[in-house]
Amino acid sequence: MRSVLLFIAFVLSVNSHALQVEVHDPVMAKEGDYYYAFSTGPGITIYQSEDMINWRRTGRIFETEPSWARKDIPEFMGHLWAPDVFYKNGRYYVYYSASAFGKNTSAIGVASTPTLNPDAENYQWIDHGNILQSVPGRDDWNAIDAAIIEDDQGNIWMSFGSFWSGLKMVKLDPSMTKIAQPEVWHHIASRLPAVPSKIEEAGRGAIEAPFIFKHEDYYYLFVSFDLCCRKENSTYKIMVGRSKSITGPYVDAKDVQLNQGGGTLVLQGNENWTAVGHNSVYHFDGQDFLVTHAYETADNHLQKLRILPLNWQDGWPVVDPRDLDHRTTNLIE
Repeated sequence: MRSVLLFIAFVLSVNSHALQVEVHDPVMAKEGDYYYAFSTGPGITIYQSEDMINWRRTGRIFETEPSWARKDIPEFMGHLWAPDVFYKNGRYYVYYSASAFGKNTSAIGVASTPTLNPDAENYQWIDHGNILQSVPGRDDWNAIDAAIIEDDQGNIWMSFGSFWSGLKMVKLDPSMTKIAQPEVWHHIASRLPAVPSKIEEAGRGAIEAPFIFKHEDYYYLFVSFDLCCRKENSTYKIMVGRSKSITGPYVDAKDVQLNQGGGTLVLQGNENWTAVGHNSVYHFDGQDFLVTHAYETADNHLQKLRILPLNWQDGWPVVDPRDLDHRTTNLIE
């Protein structure tokens, strides 16, 4: 049976008409011989692959939705946003967001499982609930787009945020399901000169989707500038800054701080891809990869999964934009 599946995967990989994986906000993990991808959607959609090219759906984290979501976020419409996956203490933790679109009525929750393999006997997702919430009129930040990293001292940090006053970072406690006490927050990136007081002002601060990756002596903070989810009007692009301290300040290649509007371009849209953004970065099998979604012009600007080799030049990440066309991801139904 395994040989048959591998043959089908090979045929699909060379078939230009194969369905591609359509995702928003992709993140990845590897367990055993399999890669797993998680994306925004009802229940958080999960995909599995042996080669990072051919993927099959394996289900969702939630069959319906978290029990707390509609109570805490009354305008929640069923789609869980922007997951991140992190392995610690013998479990895989997935952080996700419930939010009202265009508002900072938002919360970050977390669920965990001892394995990502849906065929394993101990495969079971347990929800740990709401761990961080933003409230309009009270908060000048937005509790979405969580990303987790462990520093060199073993501390676990969660970065998050979208628009408003920008991106934040806070330490998690050892349980991975709570904010460490006492809470100490760090402001790591922003595009606004001052704290916005209205939604329309927050919309000018188009920055979101933090993801921090350690390479050699630096922590690299990847962010998305401008607008997603608007088909041909999407303007998403990926920017980066770096710091030797995980809490910053992060600076771009011109030494402009990201919390003062700085950012060095990594990848942007072109004539074939309207926009590129909400990325993550991983080291798999001796190579670094940038994982992102991109809107394909030729397919009504649908969002597609792209996994692109990421290399380093003079201490900065480099991605070949031609790989957007050359490195496809196929969906095995």
